[in-house]
Order: sequence, then structure tokens, then C-alpha cells
Amino acid sequence: MFKLRQMTFDVETKGRLSLLIVVVIGYLVTFLGAFSSDGYQGTLSETVLALLLGVVYVLLEWYDEAYFHRLPGPGGKALYFGVQIGLIYAIQWLIGPGGVWLVSLPLAATAVYWLSPLWRWPVYAAILFGMFVSLGLRYGYWESAVFFAISVSPAIFFVVIFAEQGVRERTARHRAEELTAELAAANRQLSAYALQAEELAITQERNRLAREIHDNLGHYLTVVNVQIAAAKVLLGSDTERAVAALDKAQALTQEGLGAVRQSVAALRESPLGQRPLPEALADLVRQSNNTGIVTEMAVRGRPRQLTAAEQLTLYRVAQEGLTNVRKHARASRADLTLDFSSPEHVCLTIVDNGLGREREGTGFGLLGIRERVHALGGEVWVETAVNQGFSLAARIPTADEEETG
Repeated sequence: MFKLRQMTFDVETKGRLSLLIVVVIGYLVTFLGAFSSDGYQGTLSETVLALLLGVVYVLLEWYDEAYFHRLPGPGGKALYFGVQIGLIYAIQWLIGPGGVWLVSLPLAATAVYWLSPLWRWPVYAAILFGMFVSLGLRYGYWESAVFFAISVSPAIFFVVIFAEQGVRERTARHRAEELTAELAAANRQLSAYALQAEELAITQERNRLAREIHDNLGHYLTVVNVQIAAAKVLLGSDTERAVAALDKAQALTQEGLGAVRQSVAALRESPLGQRPLPEALADLVRQSNNTGIVTEMAVRGRPRQLTAAEQLTLYRVAQEGLTNVRKHARASRADLTLDFSSPEHVCLTIVDNGLGREREGTGFGLLGIRERVHALGGEVWVETAVNQGFSLAARIPTADEEETG
């Protein structure tokens, strides 16, 4: 931004300085031409006055921007150009033609910078008319005055074209500065949004990690606890069955350790592996049966391909539901249903015949289920009552309705 502004200042300063140098050259040409000929009619006082008026003219040209910042309205502009045109008239009247026409060029350029196209033309006309009138009245050379005004016109219009190009370039630079500022502001906003998104992603990842740990460890530890409790009961009366229960607990412990390692190594990997969802659910049902709860599974409709996210979500719902049956329900039976009957969604339901509750639970496991299902645009229902068992249902819209063979 700083470099762009610095470049703008340098370009504009050089252009203004060039025009003012033209004014100085015009004075030199005029005075040298006048004093080297016998036709100069001015006195010393007129010469000094012309020089002083020229200094005023140059100062007004150089500080035009400061002037228009103080008096930006139409009245201020009319006063400025009226005074400058009057100074040009007076200078030409005092020292004659020569190179004084060069003095008018900066004013033509200034009109381009500060006036609308409609109001520039009166300034151009006034400059040319002043040359014609001042020369005609002072020296009486009316025909020469007409020719002089006509011959100077191309130079004025050349400066006008040059100034208009400068205005376009200045406008483009200012627009570039504005765009740079807007882009910088947008970049700051994007950086802030990126930070917020990063913080949100970290929070979501923490929640996902907590769900993974709860779902994995909660499932295995519950089953292991049931097997150990069964072994304690059978240890004195049926050693063989007690050992079998402990063997199952040991196997589940090893599976649990493997699941933990898998979660730590790659949290995004699905516990289903390459298995289809019904097969993975059947494995959960088998583990539930091993705890002594009669658990059956039914698949309705024709199974179809689901996305990895859909399969993982339904698997976690089933895992959490069966874990809760073992931990809280005191049920003797549980039924798991995977329903593909609707072409628009798939539904998983777990119903047990346990004690039930007065109201649905608010534990982390159920919260995790809701978060998973809602993330896919699905819904979760819980129905329960005291001594009426517990029913958990999750329904998610399917992204791919193509049936598998």
C-alpha cells in the first residue's frame, strides 16, 4: 500500500512540475524575445508586475489541491479559474504574446483534473479568447491575434488529452489502492474466519475423539465386565463355564486393546473394515448373545450400498444401543432391526424388554449418537417407560439409493 501511494505521488508531482517548467520557459521566451526587439512597449513597472502576477499564478497552480480541499464547491471552482484566467489576461496584456501562451497550458490541465467535461470547455474558450482580446486591444493586431489564437489551440488540446490520460491513470491507481485495501481487509476477515474454523474443527475433533473412545472402550469394557461377573458366579459351582467366561473376557480385552490402538493410529478408519454393515452388526449381536442376553437381528428390505459415514454411524448406534442394554436395561432379550424398506432412508432400531426408565437418558453415549445422526441429516427417537423396556431408533437419509447385488 505504501509503495503504491508513493508511486502515485511521484507520477503526479513530475507531471505538475513539468507543466510549471513550461510556464518558466514561456516567461523566458517572452522576455528574451521582447527585450531583443524594438517592439516591446512595456515599462519596468509593468515587467515587475507581470513577474509578480506570474508568481501568483504559479503558486495557485502548485497548491490547487489544497485550495479545492478548502473550497470544493462550484463557487470555489469558479473563483479559482476566474482568477487564473484573469492573471493570464493581465500577463499577456503587460508583456505581449511571445511565449506567454505556454503559461496557459497548466490551467488547461488543471481544468481537466477539477472540472466536469461540460465545464472544461468554457475554460478552454476563455483562455483562447483572452489571447485574442489582450493582443488585439494592446497592440491592435487583430488579424494576427486571430491567427495566434488558432495556432495555439492544438497545443492546448494536446495538453488536455495528456491530462485526461493522466486522470484516467490516477483514477485507475486510486481504484487499485481501494481494491488493495479491500483485499487486505478481506484477507484479515478470512484469517479470522480460518482461525474460527480451526477452533471449531478442533472442538468437533475432540467431540469425535470422545465419542470414539466412549463407543469403543465402553462397549468392550461392558462386555468384559459381564463375563468376569459371570465367571465369579460360576467359579465355585461350574469351573469349566467360569473358565470359558474368563476366556471370552480375555479375548474381548485383546479386541478392545486392538480397537484402542486402531483409534490412536487412525481415528478416521472405520471399525467395519471391509465388512458390509449387516455382517458387522451380526458380530455385535453375537457379542451381545455371549453376555447371556438373547439378541436377534433382522434385516428388512433389500440391502443397498451406503456411504462409509452412513455405515459407521449406524454401526455406532447399534454398538452404543447394545452396550446400554447390557449396562442398564437388566433385559433378557434385545432385538436389532436394520430396515432398508424405504428408498429414501435407512433405519436401525434396538428394542429390549428391560426395566425401562421414566424418561430418556442424557448420557454421553446417547448424546454422541444424536450428534452422529444429526450430522448426516437424520433423526433419533427414544421410547421408554418404567417396566416397559427401552427402544432406540435412528433414521438417516441415504446418499446412494443404488441396490447392491
